[in-house]
Amino acid sequence: MFSARTLFKTLWVTALIPMFLWAPSLCASEPSDMQKKPSLAAVTWVKQAESDVGLVSNTNELANIYEYFSFSPIWHDYRAKDELETQINIISLAGLSENFEWRAVVLRDLRSSGDWRAYDVFATDSLLALISYIESIPDNGKSWFFGTDITESLPSPTVTQTNKLIAFASRNKLYRFVFELRPSTSQYKQMAKAIVKLQDDEETYWPKLIQRGLIRPGDKLDNADSLITNLERQGVLSVTEAQRLKIEQVSFYNAVLSQAVKRFQARHGLKEDGVIGDKTRRWLNKSAISRIQILALNMERLRLWPTERQKIILVNIPNYEMELWIDSEMILDSKVVVGRPSRRTPLFDSRLDSVVFNPSWNVPVTIMRKDILPKARQDNEYLVKHSYTVLSSWVNGSVIPHEDIDWENVTARNFPYRLQQSPGNFNALGRYKFNTPNGNAIYLHDTPAKSLFNKESRAFSSGCIRVQKAEILAQVLLNRSGLEFGDYDYYRRIPETKWVSLRQKIAVHTIYQTAWVNEDGEVQFRNDVYHYDARPKRSTPLSASLTAKNL
Repeated sequence: MFSARTLFKTLWVTALIPMFLWAPSLCASEPSDMQKKPSLAAVTWVKQAESDVGLVSNTNELANIYEYFSFSPIWHDYRAKDELETQINIISLAGLSENFEWRAVVLRDLRSSGDWRAYDVFATDSLLALISYIESIPDNGKSWFFGTDITESLPSPTVTQTNKLIAFASRNKLYRFVFELRPSTSQYKQMAKAIVKLQDDEETYWPKLIQRGLIRPGDKLDNADSLITNLERQGVLSVTEAQRLKIEQVSFYNAVLSQAVKRFQARHGLKEDGVIGDKTRRWLNKSAISRIQILALNMERLRLWPTERQKIILVNIPNYEMELWIDSEMILDSKVVVGRPSRRTPLFDSRLDSVVFNPSWNVPVTIMRKDILPKARQDNEYLVKHSYTVLSSWVNGSVIPHEDIDWENVTARNFPYRLQQSPGNFNALGRYKFNTPNGNAIYLHDTPAKSLFNKESRAFSSGCIRVQKAEILAQVLLNRSGLEFGDYDYYRRIPETKWVSLRQKIAVHTIYQTAWVNEDGEVQFRNDVYHYDARPKRSTPLSASLTAKNL
């Protein structure tokens, strides 16, 4: 019987083999009887194939499939088996579903048992479950992957996908069919390699750093060997350097260790100062199992995000970064400020259709009540100082003089007016607003609070996305729409608000990835600012005992 580590490694060694160039014509005549009620003989055959009563979930679909194949096995290609088990293992490792955790174990046990019929039928049943899971992601993925769990039964897969499965299997192309269920990005494979390595490391000594307080270069270390070994396991200190430091019996936090910690901090989005504080210590002590779960969960999130890079803006919330891609080339990246945990930036997709120069700001009701009015009640000049105009309403509203407001009796809750901030250097939107119509009233914009971009964590806004390089973004967008630089310079200088529509809209997506592999092959982790990585606690004995080692 395979160990979890051996099984997962074996699967990925085979699954990483490059695909052959298959012939494009796989359009077999689609089976026309997949929706019919299966024969009693076919249902009986499927039930007899179960190693335990009630093991399969899609009895009727299985009966139709195997009757179509004259009750012959379809899992001839070991690569198809490996690919299926790999994808199900990853869902299981992500902690998304007890059903898939159980399937990962049963697939492993049946494969080692040598009972071809039991394995073949259960593998097909698991493939149908995988198809159904993937088909359900557009409607449920933003719930499943961000704090909840898959507790409800999945529906049967669509007839279209079932027929496609049969068409591929009838030509012995089942591996290709299963492989194409992966997210269509190389990140999936690279992150899987990282999981394999972590499963190797999981069985080795991985000491924790227990020394408290700030550890600065030159400070004495309570247990230097533990820190050296930990940094070696993290891949930021070479084996040779680690051995040399141990032989020399280093007892102080020296320059070599400090540089290794800086590399570690860079891979975790931390301030690269070489000082070990609580945040760095917490990541140093993060277990291999925890990292595996984070990687697997983020691998499944890849199924949600767009893969095309022709014309798109991507904002990765926990990385506090924005990327502008044109013609599959990243032409601009910028730091951003996103919503604080109490006012989260939502996961949304929209299209950027215009750039607004010198925008005014219609203050949202929540911000008006919670942030601005309490200050205005304490300081009668607050609204004037910050260029706020009081309006009777947004639609054809009249201006309400500040002195006409009964500040002694008005409260944030019963304030009957609206606030608008005039354009200018101190406007909350800065000099540029990038209009992205969406149901959440969220958009990208400039900001006068430039100092926030120097912060390590940049979750400070009320939901909108503040862009450090807003001026450059505006230039690029207008240039791509055929406007001359002189036009841009003119719009920037005039005090009036100016809306400039883009010739071609640009897709905008906010995503949430707390782990990925960068271009140098280094695994990156980021702080889970909205606590989306936490999984619900299991209540059953099976889930409580299921770890990476069990798969």
